[in-house]
Amino acid sequence: MKQWLSNIYRLGLKELRSLRADPVLLLLIAYVFSFAVYAVATGAKLEVVNASVAYVDLDRSDLSGRIIGAILPPEFDTPKEIAASDVELMMNDGDYVFVLVFPPRFEADVLAGRQPSLQLNVDATAMVQAGNGSVFLQEIIAAEINKFVARDDTETSLPIDLIVTAQFNPNLQSTWFSSVMQVINNVTILSVLLTGAALIREREHGTIEHLLVMPVSPSEIMLAKIWANGLAIIIAAVLSLWLVVQGVLGVPIAGSVTLFVAGTVLYLVSVTGLGILLATFTTSMPQFGLLALPVLVIMNLLSGSTTPMESIPVWLQNVMQVAPSTHFVSFAQAILYRGAGFDTVWPDMLVMAGLSAAFFIAALLRFRKTMAATG
Repeated sequence: MKQWLSNIYRLGLKELRSLRADPVLLLLIAYVFSFAVYAVATGAKLEVVNASVAYVDLDRSDLSGRIIGAILPPEFDTPKEIAASDVELMMNDGDYVFVLVFPPRFEADVLAGRQPSLQLNVDATAMVQAGNGSVFLQEIIAAEINKFVARDDTETSLPIDLIVTAQFNPNLQSTWFSSVMQVINNVTILSVLLTGAALIREREHGTIEHLLVMPVSPSEIMLAKIWANGLAIIIAAVLSLWLVVQGVLGVPIAGSVTLFVAGTVLYLVSVTGLGILLATFTTSMPQFGLLALPVLVIMNLLSGSTTPMESIPVWLQNVMQVAPSTHFVSFAQAILYRGAGFDTVWPDMLVMAGLSAAFFIAALLRFRKTMAATG
């Protein structure tokens, strides 16, 4: 056992030296856990911000002016007036997400109780802004019409005292969600890529033959690659949480980073094993990239890091339970967002441990077969 552990340790040191000698991979790790996290968190907004609005005012009334004046930043840009003949052309060109059309005699019909039609054209290709923005505009229009008809600019009070409390993200900022999830997704991506690349690098450099003649077993080689590359990823992920997420973006981390690291170690065994498993089916980095790409896309998109698991069809939710990324996302969200402790996340950790064992055994069997064929 002592010799087995010593071999794993020394082979892992060799992996770290190989990684240190590869400036491209080092630059990739630094980029993925720094600028990539910042760019996605600040650039991919889930809330409505500066949505472009135009209007066609065929009424020229006080009511239409009040509605237009109530459409304000930061949710919307200042509305621009356009001609009725330009609506279709500008919508087709993507110049505006929303176009309001006020019909003639709009104010008079409202005051007469005739319920006139107010047209709101929405560019639904901008899905987030289209959905949330149209709701905001409907609320603005309804509020201004109600105040105008009542001749009262005060807010109408509800018959109840409705208190809304947003837990874990008081200001509903998408940055709080996207920054942490970007770190989680990058852990998955790099775990697969680094370990797969490490095995392929052995083949391309001819050092796999050196390992075959050494008194080391396939399990020692695999575990060395897992702990060395996993260590680099964990250090990069923790630094990203502290320096980029908390430091630069100002997103609080609610739970224990130590517990998060412990769960990440379990998770890394499965995804690094997956990286080695995929690499055994390829002979070059381009082949490995083409094979890993669809696997990573599915793991990230359907793990709950992009959309809630509840919005995925039930049969697909059941299928994704065999993916370790699904349980890792649930585990990470519970700790980093909600400050959960071990008593809450242990089921996810137990599942990740089981999946890690399964993926490691599958990768080890395939790796042994590949080593035997090479020898």
